[in-house]
Amino acid sequence: MANKTVKVGLVQLSCSPDVSANMTKTITGIREAAAKGAQVVVLQELFRSLYFCDVEDYENFKLAEAIPGPSTETLGDLAKELGVVIVASLFEKRAEGLYHNTTAVLDADGAYLGKYRKMHIPDDPGYFEKFYFTPGDLGYKVFATKFGNIGVLICWDQWYPEAARITALKGADFLVYPTAIGWHKDQTPDVNDEQYGAWQTIQRSHAVANGIPVVSVNRCGNEGDMKFWGGSFVANPFGRVIFKASHEDEQIHVEELDFTKSDQYRTHWPFLRDRRIDSYQPITKRFLDEE
Repeated sequence: MANKTVKVGLVQLSCSPDVSANMTKTITGIREAAAKGAQVVVLQELFRSLYFCDVEDYENFKLAEAIPGPSTETLGDLAKELGVVIVASLFEKRAEGLYHNTTAVLDADGAYLGKYRKMHIPDDPGYFEKFYFTPGDLGYKVFATKFGNIGVLICWDQWYPEAARITALKGADFLVYPTAIGWHKDQTPDVNDEQYGAWQTIQRSHAVANGIPVVSVNRCGNEGDMKFWGGSFVANPFGRVIFKASHEDEQIHVEELDFTKSDQYRTHWPFLRDRRIDSYQPITKRFLDEE
């Protein structure tokens, strides 16, 4: 591995109904992260707009764009100017009537490396994503960038150890999760704490099980009935939280990841060595009520 460390920038922002203003704010955040030394900059899920999946409204399909397209062109130019990798979550229009929740990766020379389409699509109160998004069909993806192999997953993918495992097995040096998740305005503090704790814990477990760092970037601010809980964080290869952002405020943070730690943890905690791959066929079943 050429690079033993990487400095990752997390851009946690609030969003407004103004798509142009959101892009401008995000570009400012990328520039700030780069000025702080970031080599890879990870953006929150669907950063160009409010989180529109809180309602089922056909007008929101107008927010989608081709990938590659206008946003990847803009961000590719910025990546080249700054010499940074950008991981950008976008609303993809693939064809007429066919849309995906997609993350594009721009390398440090501005090259478009490809995209990952969100595999797990939720459908819950306030998160009506199945109305908008077709499940991903590109499989799990790792992108070989100038500063390391980045495994990209998106939000609801966070809850699935299978997704993290497969991405890690494909050679990811670290996992990133662009995210949009929050608390309903009527929830109690205890419920809020429990939900955030579960969200963070499941992602930390992916770091432990796979021996690689995890970077999760969430939005903040109030949108409709939802308070997006921020709390973006970085976990080391054994799941220890080495950075956690504010629940309230916008924040641009740069954290250095040490890839050599993965070998140390994987050697002393050899979960990959001891996997019983001959015994895992049942995981491909929906449920084991019928054999």
